[in-house]
Order: sequence, then C-alpha cells, then structure tokens
Amino acid sequence: MSFVTGLMLIDAPASALNNLGNILGARTDNTVGVKMIRTKDGSYPYVSAQAFRYWLRTTLEKADMGWRSAPIYREEKVAYTDANPLEWWDDDLFGYMRAPSKKASARERREADATRANETPTKETVTRVSPFRVSTLISIAPVTPTEDFGTMSRHDGDPVPHEHQFYRATLKGLFSLDLHACGTFSYRQKTGYRNLDDTRIALAQERGLEHLEDGKSYRLSPEERIQRISALFEGLSQLEGGAKQALHYTDVAPALTLLAVTKGGNHIFGHVIGATGRGLPELKIEALHEALTIFPNEILSDVYVGWTRGYLDEERAKFEAALNETGSLGDKKVRVSHPRQAFQALAEDLRRRENGPWLL
Repeated sequence: MSFVTGLMLIDAPASALNNLGNILGARTDNTVGVKMIRTKDGSYPYVSAQAFRYWLRTTLEKADMGWRSAPIYREEKVAYTDANPLEWWDDDLFGYMRAPSKKASARERREADATRANETPTKETVTRVSPFRVSTLISIAPVTPTEDFGTMSRHDGDPVPHEHQFYRATLKGLFSLDLHACGTFSYRQKTGYRNLDDTRIALAQERGLEHLEDGKSYRLSPEERIQRISALFEGLSQLEGGAKQALHYTDVAPALTLLAVTKGGNHIFGHVIGATGRGLPELKIEALHEALTIFPNEILSDVYVGWTRGYLDEERAKFEAALNETGSLGDKKVRVSHPRQAFQALAEDLRRRENGPWLL
C-alpha cells in the first residue's frame, strides 16, 4: 500500500492558536492560557490534532473546490455524520463512527426530525478508520509564553481587567494519507473496517462501484478518488483557522511543507526539520539525505518541497545549494516550489497513468 507522507511548518510570530480556558489562581479571574507541553527543557506550545482537523474541515467546506461535507445529526449527548463515504468526501477521508441508539424514544425523535429527511438509513453500527492521519502541531523549541494584560473600559465605572497568553513559535506537524483506503470501502465484520452496511452496499452496487470480492470492499473510480485527494491537498495549502485571530491574525497555511509517496505508513521525514540553538527552524540536509538513501525503495515518487519565499530564506539558500545539478539528494529527485504548487504537483502526478499503482 502507498501513503502520502508529509510534514508542515506553521509560522506563528505572535499567536494563541489553541487555548485551554481560564487559568486557575491567576491574578485576574478571566486569564486565558494556551495549550502547552511542559518538560524539563521548557514549555512547548501546541495545537491539538482535533483542532487541526477542524481547521482543515472548515477550510474545505468554505473553499471553492467542490468539497462535499456530510450533514451532522445530534442525538442527546451524541453527534455523528451521515456516515456515507460514497456520497460525502469527509466521511471518506476523515472516517466516522455511527452506532444508532435502539431505544424507542431515540428512534421516535429521529423519525420526527424533519432535517433528517435525506439521511442514509442506518440500522447497524458502521465505522471507518480515517485514511488521513495527523499529529499534534508542536513548537519545534521551548518558549516562554507572554502574558498580555488588557482592560474593557468602554463603559462608565471601573475598567474590567483581562489577560491572555500568546507565544512566538514555529509549529511542526506530520500527516499521512493512506491512498489505498481513499475511496475504498470495506464491509468486513471488524470494528473500524465495517464501512458499509447492507443499505450502503446496495447503494454501491446501484452506482456501479468496482467490487473487490477478495478484500470484501467496493471502490470508487480512480478519477473520483483523485478528485477527493486533490481537494484535500488544496485545503491543506489554503489552511485557515485558530483561536484569537481577531487579536493576532496568524496565517496558518504551511510556510514550508515536505512530502512524498511512500510504501509504508511510517514517517521517514519526521526528523529532517529541527531547531537551531537559537530555537529557529533548520532543515537538516544530512538527515534528509540519509532518509532518501536508506529508504530508496520505499519512496515511490519525487520529493516535493514547498517553501514560501521570504520565510527562512537563508536556510532555503543552503538547501538549494546542497542539491546537485540534477536536483536530487541521493537517488531521488527533489522539486522545490511554493507549498501550494508542491501539493498541486503531487496531485498531478497521481493522475499520470504510470502512477496508477499508487492507488492500489
């Protein structure tokens, strides 16, 4: 099986992208803190994987790229999507779990809800492991958050004090996309792999999906699968989101990304970006060269590096100088461009007939 294996850097010059709520014992009652990992080395700001996925989902929903988002249904303390990956692109690429309550009261409420008129009928539990996996976005170096003090004073009487934390950091995140799983839906009787129940199997047959009998699954056409994957990449290149944007306005689209198609799901590029002694980002050329040399048979594509000009220009110049005349490190061609162009280049290579096995 093939995976898109990638990493990204987000430049957060003065940001509070994921908050933890009020800090108990602070000098003001409404002091908002940022999420941090505290170690002996210091404190590392982070953005949770859940927040990262939420940013990407909402970016995809707003962008003009034909993305089809599943409707969400609420049932007391439970919420779930329509869980139909044939119809909804986020159910396909982000996974789902849906276990409808068999209580008579819950069934009656579902039947009385007019918003569920077009819902896919679900009598049994269906689940799908997400083909798209992400890490927590973590600062590459420890930082000390700044405490910002402010007041609400546009009224008569004493001003109301408030505080919040923010930081200056570079956040690194890893991601992986299982290309085989994209657009391939199993009906195996196993948790995480029973993507289709009888209703959804009948719909797959009605739509003429390819039946993989040995794998107990149905598969969309290559064109439909690539369309969904390309939209996901476009969303990553235009990523928006984050807390405190009215105060800090941080561009969370990746300033630098590195990705390739690999045979396995292990992340071979996880250690090629680090921090200097000053806490600044550094592309470790020897570590990248080692990865490309040690795993030549596991890397199926070129290596796509997206690097925004104006961001770490000196590091980029050193990296480009290290590329030889054929533009490679080891035996692999390295293509340097803007992050959006890097994602688009990989999507275009997926469409090439000779790269069809990547989707198998």
